[in-house]
Amino acid sequence: MTMPADITLVNLNMLFVRYADGRTEREKHLPLGPLYLTAALERAGFTVDFRDYQTHECPDPFTPETIAGFLKDSAPILGASCMANLLPFTLLALQDFKKANPEKTVVLGGVGSKSVEREILEKCPWIDVIARGEGEVSGPVLLKALKEKTPLEKVPGVSFMRGGKYVEMPRAARLTDLDALPAPAFAHIKVRDYEGYGMITSRGCPYPCTFCSVAPVWDRETFSRSARSVVGEMKQLHDEHGVKLFLFQDEFFVSGKDRVVVFCDELARSGLKVKWKAFGRVNLTDEETMRAMAATGCCEIRYGIESGSDRVLALTKKGFTAAEAVEVVSKAVGIFDRTDCFYIWGFPFETMEDFHQTVFQMVSFRAMGARILPSLLCLLPQTDIYRDVKATGKLEFCPQLFPEYMITGHEVLRGARCEAPAEHLRIFDFIKSNPDIFPGFFHYDLAGNVLPKLKVLQEFGFYGADRKAGEVADTDSCGAHSPRIKMARPGSDIEPAELATRARE
Repeated sequence: MTMPADITLVNLNMLFVRYADGRTEREKHLPLGPLYLTAALERAGFTVDFRDYQTHECPDPFTPETIAGFLKDSAPILGASCMANLLPFTLLALQDFKKANPEKTVVLGGVGSKSVEREILEKCPWIDVIARGEGEVSGPVLLKALKEKTPLEKVPGVSFMRGGKYVEMPRAARLTDLDALPAPAFAHIKVRDYEGYGMITSRGCPYPCTFCSVAPVWDRETFSRSARSVVGEMKQLHDEHGVKLFLFQDEFFVSGKDRVVVFCDELARSGLKVKWKAFGRVNLTDEETMRAMAATGCCEIRYGIESGSDRVLALTKKGFTAAEAVEVVSKAVGIFDRTDCFYIWGFPFETMEDFHQTVFQMVSFRAMGARILPSLLCLLPQTDIYRDVKATGKLEFCPQLFPEYMITGHEVLRGARCEAPAEHLRIFDFIKSNPDIFPGFFHYDLAGNVLPKLKVLQEFGFYGADRKAGEVADTDSCGAHSPRIKMARPGSDIEPAELATRARE
């Protein structure tokens, strides 16, 4: 008889978009974070039952029955990882799980709970532990303590309740040698089940952008993998699984010319004939750097421009000017097959004059051939902007309009707006009643700030028009989210889909 695993790790990060005509769209991405954790736990001698919910084939992944079936026969310890958009779903799913399995220990991980650990543990008693920081360090220590029933006070980077009081243990020091980490545990998945193949070349970003929810996760400190380590992982995925297109997920891949050139040289020496995509940064990218990237297969570069207003760029501490963005993007569109420009709109301090400057730049870049991806400001709890506005009384919940990256999978998209089906009202009520846990779903000043700007964006064609039932077209999308497209796997004769996460080879 097979012994049960020490822990069941479940990845609950996924993108599941519903359209008003009944269509659904899913993007399946390698769950790199949980796979790194799985590898670290196995290196420490534990057995891991890894399950990726995004690959679970079912008509509707958001029903209690579906998630209960997926977690059937799990280990005595359940570890769940999610991002902020699926935090409401994850918490409710774990509540149902705990009711059915009161004897099991539930651990919540991932970035979704960042900066709201206390609020979650005080309001959601079915969560036993929240793991913070890099799981490769704290994970094995936590699992050992839970198995041996020793005090959690000796485990770094965990939060829990003790005698009705919130306890938060200091995190361990950051990992500085990322090459020393075991490779992601790809043996636990079928790589060809996925459409998006991400790569993590670094952890952290040192820039102080006030709207950013990523840099605070890493304390605005960055460490990088060597070019040899990154190319080695690319070669493994290419040789063993036929992957031909990679997305470098980290915000700080282009941290300077020297690092990019070293990587491009290593990739060229490897002989790999692959395509890749990366995020860049306007003030760190010059023409020589871009040409080196394109020469080694980079088919798409992505810039977080955020605003065409120097005033807004200064207030958000972006680190460059609108003129610098124009200079870099105008060169990029002539070098790469695709140049993506991401913008954020709806800043609390963004006047209509600021906003019109942004729209003018967006239209200009679109005319140059760049793809423009606007996103409504998302007020996640670890951001400086949220801390500045949370006490203003101007945060409002509007279930018909969410920031792009807060798509939950429960709502139905209808042009620029969405609606909550009756069968999923539980999750929207949960969000509305807990603004301190889920601020990313709330808006700053709908009538005076958000809606007037949305109207302008619609007039310039950046969002689909608001539609009634039966009027939804295939071109509808919601900001950075794609309209319906065909999915393609390695080896398929279907052309790769035109997702924001992939590009045509």
